[in-house]
Amino acid sequence: MRGLYFDGTKAIYREDLEKPVPDEGRSLVKILMSAVCNTDKEILKGYRPDFRGIMGHEFVGLVEESEDKSLIGKRVVGEINEVCHECLYCRTGRPHHCSNRTTPGLSKDGCFAEYMILKTENLHVIPDELPTDVAVFTEPLAAAFEILEQVEIPVDTPVAVLGDGRLALCIANVMHLAGAVVTVIGRHDEKLELFKGIANTTKEGKSEGYEVVVEATGTPGGIGQAIGLVRKMGTIVLKSTYADNASVNLSMIPVNEITVVGSRCGPFEPAIKALTEGSIVLPQIEKYDLKDYEKAFASTAFKAGFDFK
Repeated sequence: MRGLYFDGTKAIYREDLEKPVPDEGRSLVKILMSAVCNTDKEILKGYRPDFRGIMGHEFVGLVEESEDKSLIGKRVVGEINEVCHECLYCRTGRPHHCSNRTTPGLSKDGCFAEYMILKTENLHVIPDELPTDVAVFTEPLAAAFEILEQVEIPVDTPVAVLGDGRLALCIANVMHLAGAVVTVIGRHDEKLELFKGIANTTKEGKSEGYEVVVEATGTPGGIGQAIGLVRKMGTIVLKSTYADNASVNLSMIPVNEITVVGSRCGPFEPAIKALTEGSIVLPQIEKYDLKDYEKAFASTAFKAGFDFK
């Protein structure tokens, strides 16, 4: 089968990859569409130096083989953490941090290929009325909804979102839906245009102006900026992952009693619901053939991905 393989230093388009065979508890999914995430780009920079395999973790697919016969022929999206249900974290209600978890495109073969296998329990059927090229946003939008699981954000809370990229737009939409007063702090005029109607936009945030600051710049400098913007006893939510190390003076965190929350994956149900109802509308994905992966990775569009249909 065709796929995009990471060999430890670079991505390679291949047509000789073996079609995977699902074992017990997993399903075979034919990929309809997959999307490029900033994490995929960071892998090329060395974010996961031990990973070798098929890249990608955001997808919409069609179930071809499964022990759950009700899933066969259904379009699905999938949560990316395959967990053991036996370790300390699984037994104490923290399965996303399972000591034995595997993650497509990060520690096991992912979705930048014609087929992938995933634990059946991770699959979510998407409604017939939800188009594939909209459903592909489920995973990043779920990551934005995770913030509401972690931080109480009453209506009219001043929230700053650092960054003007794809994840930042998902986050700003979710914060707006929750009733927060959202300010997006970015660098690119053309990207900031996308936030009109859901947030105030600026290139210069107000010092100590926000109860909650969500750092989604994807750069090591974001945490330092967030510390300067959050109010005393406020909360910083860290969403960025990157290959480089951050260098920042952390002394203001204890001095100002700032809460720092790491935030990663999130609940799929509210994301699917919001996309289906149209309460959150995102720009269209820019589609490429898999062999044109270099163009997809270099794209400046809101979202780029691979169409397997």
